[in-house]
Order: sequence, then C-alpha cells, then structure tokens
Amino acid sequence: MKPFARTTALTVAMLLALSACKAEQKPVDVSADKTEAGKTATDKTGIPGLATEKEQVSYTIGMAMGKQLSEIKDEVNLDTVVKALRTQMAGEKVLVTDEQAQKIMQEFGQKMQAKQIAKMMEEGKLNQEKGDKFLAENGKKTGVVTTPSGLQYQVMTAGKGAKPTAADGVKVNYKGTLLDGKEFDSSYKRGEPAVLPLGGVIPGWSEGLQLMQVGSKYKFWIPAKLAYGEQAPPMIGPNQVLEFEVELLDIIKPNAAK
Repeated sequence: MKPFARTTALTVAMLLALSACKAEQKPVDVSADKTEAGKTATDKTGIPGLATEKEQVSYTIGMAMGKQLSEIKDEVNLDTVVKALRTQMAGEKVLVTDEQAQKIMQEFGQKMQAKQIAKMMEEGKLNQEKGDKFLAENGKKTGVVTTPSGLQYQVMTAGKGAKPTAADGVKVNYKGTLLDGKEFDSSYKRGEPAVLPLGGVIPGWSEGLQLMQVGSKYKFWIPAKLAYGEQAPPMIGPNQVLEFEVELLDIIKPNAAK
C-alpha cells in the first residue's frame, strides 16, 4: 500500500542514469536522412523521428523514465535532473556525495510515504462514511437481511442442499463489485468456479457462505470491517463496502480435499 516506499535511492539513481540517453539526443531531420536505396530513415525504421537503433532505445528509456517520474513530477525539477545526468555521465565533479544522496533519498522516501498514508486515511474516512450511509439505506429494502455482525444479504435463488461449516471448503461462482459498480473480481470471467477454504477468506464471506445451501445464489453487501478494512488492495481502496453475487455449487469436505 506504499508504492513509493519501494523506490530506493539506488533504484531512482539507476532509472535516472538510464534516461541520459534521451537527454543527449538531438532532433532528427528525417527528410534529409537517406539510405543507400534512396529510402528515408522513417521508411527503414518505421518510426518517424527515430532513425537509428540508439535513438529508438533512448526514446524508449525516456518514455519509461517519464512514466516512473510522473508519479512525483510535482516534487522534482526536470532541469536539475538533466543537469545531474550530464554531470554524472561526463565524469565531472558532482554536487552531492553518495552518502548525502542516500540520506536525501531516505528522507524523501519517508516524506512521500507519510503523504501517501495521509491520502489513504482521508480516502478511507470518506469511503467509511459513504459505506455506512449505503448500508443504513440498503438494510431497509425488502428482502435484505442484516446479521448481528453487520453483514447484509439477499436470497436471489434458494437452494435445497446442505450448508457448509467453517471447517469446509466451497466451490463457488462469484462476482465482486464496489458500490459504484466497478468490478474487481469474477470467477465468471476466468471461466471456471473457484474452490476456497472458508477458513481462508474474509470474515464476511465465511459468515455469508455458511448461511447458504448448495444450489443457492445470494447477494452480499460486506462492510469494510468484515472485508479488507484499511488494508485493502489498491484496486479496491481502504474501507470499501464490497458487493458480491455468489453461487454455492458444492461443499468440499477437508478429507475430500486431501
């Protein structure tokens, strides 16, 4: 959940060094660059403005660097970055020692980490408020049941089979979405059911599946505290209420799994 913290001083230094190739390139007049056969360099390479392999590689490295640094573009001065690149690659005396560079990047990493945490906390607060409001209204709807834990469910199709226990595994088809309708997971799209142990899933799933009979299909609304809470994957976000449609296809007993 802290993407910038993974970028060490060494990683940044390596990435910046790679972009020097792009920094050293000059504009190419493609129209004036002819091959032996009379074809333009663009005809030969298929990429306008990049007549040689060196230029193509340099530009590609620059693209990668731009993508990497775009996340912190407000924190860096591009002219200073290029100045340091030219100095370093020319073998001239740099303004910062290796020890100073390491300290600078450590402090910068801590700053960006704190910034990211603050952003996540604010996002989590807003998601929690939105989720609480949704659940309060959703629980009033016909057919929606709220359990003592706060889990909400609705029976879409009633089954007639057995119910799993907390020690069992289950074979299910499911689709998971956020409250805005964004889908983040689906066994349907993978083309095969999932087999999962109820002891290894989020609490809302473990509780909800034990309410179901084989052959049934339920819709669940799982509060953040019964889902991923503040530690949710980036594709979900902190303190999100999760909505699932789940079909219970079969129960997998522990001895059968072995």
